[in-house]
Amino acid sequence: MDDSKIRELLHTLTLEHKDLDDALHLMKEKPFVDELQIKRIKKRKLKLKDEINLLESKLIPDIEA
Repeated sequence: MDDSKIRELLHTLTLEHKDLDDALHLMKEKPFVDELQIKRIKKRKLKLKDEINLLESKLIPDIEA
C-alpha cells in the first residue's frame, strides 16, 4: 500500500474514531444509557486506535543503520 492510500485510510479511520467519541458523549447525556451499546462503541474505538497507530507507523521512514 502506498503512502497516499495509507493517508486516505488513516483519515477515514480518524474521522470514524471521532464520530464514535461524539456518539459516546451524546449517549452519556441521556437519562437512560444502554451500557451494552457503550461497551461496543468503546471496543470499536480501541480497535480503530490500534489500526490508526499501525498505519501511522507505516508512514515513518525506515532509518538505515
